[in-house]
Amino acid sequence: MMRSLFSGVSGLQNHQTRMDVIGNNISNINTTGFKRNRVNFQDILYQQLQGAARPTAEIGGVNPKEVGLGMSVASIDTIHIQGAFQSTGVGTDLGINGMGFFILDNGGKQLYTRAGAFSIDEAGIMVNPANGMKVQGWMAREVEGYTVLDTSRPVTDLYIPVGSKDPAKATTEVNFACNLDKRIPEIPDNATGRQVLEGTWATQIDIYDSFGDKHILQVEFTRVPDTNNSWNAAVTVDPQNEIPTNTTIGYGDEAPGEGGPTTFIVNFSNNGTLLSAEDGAGNISGATGQVQMNVAYDVQSATANEDGTAARQEFVLNLGQVGGFTRSITQYAESSSSKAVEQDGRPMGYLDNFKIDSSGVITGVFSNGSTRALAQVAIASFPNQGGLEKAGDNTFRMSNNSGLADIGASGIAGKGTIVPGVLEMSNVDMADQFTDMIVTQRGFQANSRTIQTADQLLQELLTLKR
Repeated sequence: MMRSLFSGVSGLQNHQTRMDVIGNNISNINTTGFKRNRVNFQDILYQQLQGAARPTAEIGGVNPKEVGLGMSVASIDTIHIQGAFQSTGVGTDLGINGMGFFILDNGGKQLYTRAGAFSIDEAGIMVNPANGMKVQGWMAREVEGYTVLDTSRPVTDLYIPVGSKDPAKATTEVNFACNLDKRIPEIPDNATGRQVLEGTWATQIDIYDSFGDKHILQVEFTRVPDTNNSWNAAVTVDPQNEIPTNTTIGYGDEAPGEGGPTTFIVNFSNNGTLLSAEDGAGNISGATGQVQMNVAYDVQSATANEDGTAARQEFVLNLGQVGGFTRSITQYAESSSSKAVEQDGRPMGYLDNFKIDSSGVITGVFSNGSTRALAQVAIASFPNQGGLEKAGDNTFRMSNNSGLADIGASGIAGKGTIVPGVLEMSNVDMADQFTDMIVTQRGFQANSRTIQTADQLLQELLTLKR
């Protein structure tokens, strides 16, 4: 009877623990990124009344006789299954589709979370606004004019400088990919204005100097008389000015100086592809590779040069690949076009907005139309994520059985992908929890009846002698 009393007590205590876990699950049914817990029971010690005996020639074997002494909690597991996504439309709200955790810095200690309700604080740092923990990742670096995100480096705080300046960049390359209509007529001697217009194909694009000032680059193409596959190209910067900007063209390693030629010739093969280009001094491009012309023009500014003269700006006019079709000038009997003309300059701008993609890259959108990678959010995975310890504030921390954090970019080495504009909801299933609550309640009641029955038996013993 005493054994049954203590077995019943262990049942009451451990079913109460299970009820505590269920209550915590239900209380967090709307907690962002919450992972529910599950209680597993196991039996404990047994008192052996008789040991087992092996069979002999005369009699068979005898099984052991054992009386159990109750039960205990075998484990309280964290169930890391995916929660449903709730769309918020907030750009800094992030969810993880798959395995992995966001990394938060809490005073130099790393914690991990599935709750991606982040924002930007006053200093421009990406944080969890509920507790101020800083989201970790990698900041982009400028290396030789290129933006580099090195995910092999240690993670750091993510700084989003909203309102910061994007410096002006002078145009260094202009790419042409237009088609010149082979049917355009040659301009005859003593041509009328209409004949000049019909025999000229002009294209314009905005370019920028080192101060961020905008200029108009105009290239006018006309047929070279008495040839089938050659065109004159006249280059002018700021043709709208009463006196256009001093523009010169040259081919080769040296940039053209002042007073040089302002035109060049483009040659095509019989199949309509680019063949070569020749500047006004007779320098001709190679038979292979890119066909480029160097262009220089003046920038009038009081601070251009100490002697008050205009500063020269230089860029490359890229006509395309010899024999190429894509992103190259061609000559076919189709309407002339300049649909794919681009340049790499820009005026000064301000960081107006930013967006986060599925790889966690934070891209800045500037008022001058340029975009640039600013940072990347890091993801951590573990050999045994069930071994993580809950640390409160929707966070986890490493334990002896979780393994070390494997930190990397989204979608790599088994890590999930980042989903912007959503939050992962709790994975608590209310129907499952209430069913488990009923089972736990009945288990608790059954164990209480065991204690009551054992107490009644003891009472019968006390009344044997009167």
